Amino acid sequence: MSGKTNDMDMAADLYTLVDEDGVEQQFELLDTMDVGDDRYYALVPYYADPSKELEADTELVVLKAEYDENNDESLVSIDDDDEYERIGNMFLERLNETYES
Repeated sequence: MSGKTNDMDMAADLYTLVDEDGVEQQFELLDTMDVGDDRYYALVPYYADPSKELEADTELVVLKAEYDENNDESLVSIDDDDEYERIGNMFLERLNETYES
């Protein structure tokens, strides 16, 4: 057993997402949630420079996990507005509870 601290313990969970125009952007994972048989992810844009994060109009991004025939997971947009709003509100409630404590 080593006395060194693992720097990775504090590392953010980052995902690189590609939008419909082929533009890549990094996002930081805030939370995951299972609802029924579905898994959802709440992410926010990631900025290596913290001052950029303060300047940005950060919006919560909610994605849904889909699985292919090999059980490989990919994150996809939620096309159903009602589902997106319902899951988004659930994440916001959880995040508010977490950060108010």
